Amino acid sequence: MEPRISSDDIRETIAKLPILSPNVSRLLQVLSTDDYELDDVVNIVKYDAALTAKVLKVANSPVFGLVNPVTTLDRAISYLGKWIVISIILSDNTGELFHKPLEGYDGGQNALWRHDLFAAFSSSEVARLAKHDFEAELAFTAGLLHDIGKFVFSPFWEKVVPEALGHIEEGSMADYLEAERSLTGMDHAQIGYEMARHWDFPEPLQQAILYHHTPQQAPEEFRALAFAAHLGDMCAMMAGCDTGNDGMQYPLDDGYSEFFDLTSESLAQILLEAEIQFKKAISSLSVEEEVDK
Repeated sequence: MEPRISSDDIRETIAKLPILSPNVSRLLQVLSTDDYELDDVVNIVKYDAALTAKVLKVANSPVFGLVNPVTTLDRAISYLGKWIVISIILSDNTGELFHKPLEGYDGGQNALWRHDLFAAFSSSEVARLAKHDFEAELAFTAGLLHDIGKFVFSPFWEKVVPEALGHIEEGSMADYLEAERSLTGMDHAQIGYEMARHWDFPEPLQQAILYHHTPQQAPEEFRALAFAAHLGDMCAMMAGCDTGNDGMQYPLDDGYSEFFDLTSESLAQILLEAEIQFKKAISSLSVEEEVDK
């Protein structure tokens, strides 16, 4: 089938994306190392007065119900936990990347952020069940960034999505990813990968984004991370936290059993833990949004 959308137009849009803030670039570089510590995250926040204020306000919010106020950044970050702080940094420094409605996917405002955040917590829980050593600390970040391609892709996809859904419903296209490739020459994972290269993400994150729907095809050294992002993505959709009309429209790659001890019981536990952490994070980040108003 001849693509309806020019992939050159999509790549041109990627090339025009503004650079990421220094805070995000530094954070991603820190998270890609094997031996980073909480102090490394503190050092990113402490030189940004506005970001420091937000972290302190979140820590002292009614969500956490502290008896004594937190007055130091180190204690605030230690109390909140690195995942919530990382979420605050990425949410605060990526503009509309995560929060803009995804019209092509029928996803409302913040749909991408909510999906990716649930996937991030799920990916980090999956990482606890790894059979072999791998950069488990990256699993959360890979889950949080896996669907960034939808931000660029959505306006293009909106023009052809009715045709795509028709093909999927009638069975002439196997799944959503095939429909994206057939009608535009690219899919959102490939677009996310090119965005990650444009922003000079660490290589493991680039590969996890590219292969989050096809983890078996990832280079061997990045395969476990790609599977963690893949499973986190599927967990978010199973929990009903998707980005719109593509929810549960992708196949599960069952090659995960080579890397993770995942059973129906452990999956249920992953979903439960991810839901608890997700609700806590959403409440915290909602407080941050109130602060900005």
